[in-house]
Amino acid sequence: MPEVLQRYEAEIWQAIGETFAMVGMSILAAVIVGLPVGTLLFLCRKGNLLESRAVFSILNLLVNTIRSFPFLLLVVFLIPFTRFIIGTAIGTAAATVPLSIIAIAHYSRLVEQSLLDVPRGVIEAAKAMGASVVEVVFKFLFVEARSGLVLGLTTSIISFISYSTIMGVVGGGGIGDFAIRYGYQQFMTDLMIYMIIIMVILVQCIQFIGTTVARVIDKR
Repeated sequence: MPEVLQRYEAEIWQAIGETFAMVGMSILAAVIVGLPVGTLLFLCRKGNLLESRAVFSILNLLVNTIRSFPFLLLVVFLIPFTRFIIGTAIGTAAATVPLSIIAIAHYSRLVEQSLLDVPRGVIEAAKAMGASVVEVVFKFLFVEARSGLVLGLTTSIISFISYSTIMGVVGGGGIGDFAIRYGYQQFMTDLMIYMIIIMVILVQCIQFIGTTVARVIDKR
């Protein structure tokens, strides 16, 4: 192990742990909230099972508004809300609030697009068999779109990792913050390069796992 990595080994592991914590909460928010929101966006579209122009317009506006915010500005804008929810606007826990919000908006749009790729005939066949809306969603839509949903989540996770590097602005820590504070600001270019390599390896592993899982579960 290079000397510089040995010297900052404890700090590096702490930064990796902070990144995992932030990204982990983002993934949880994306799955628990983003998946239902994206599904509702699809169902409330014109001609779909729960067609509602009002609900679709509201959700669509919210998702588009959040996704259109430059992430750094969103972090700053949400500081009062973060302080209200967490009790502080500084630290890893506080950093999960804006990350979770952007995660929900990001993944919900990908969920909607994945469901739009499901052939219309699948829904018509489910309706003809007398399936309820819940049964159509869980037994037909999610089953047909499962590969796309996994790929969408994989893409989202990689984006969350990228977003997490900005969280040093609010003291969120993480690999990106460590690379800037120790590598860039203290002119230790080699340390910064090692952190970049760690990030690249992490992203490549996630992409490989996500692509492999999507290919295995894709029965088409």
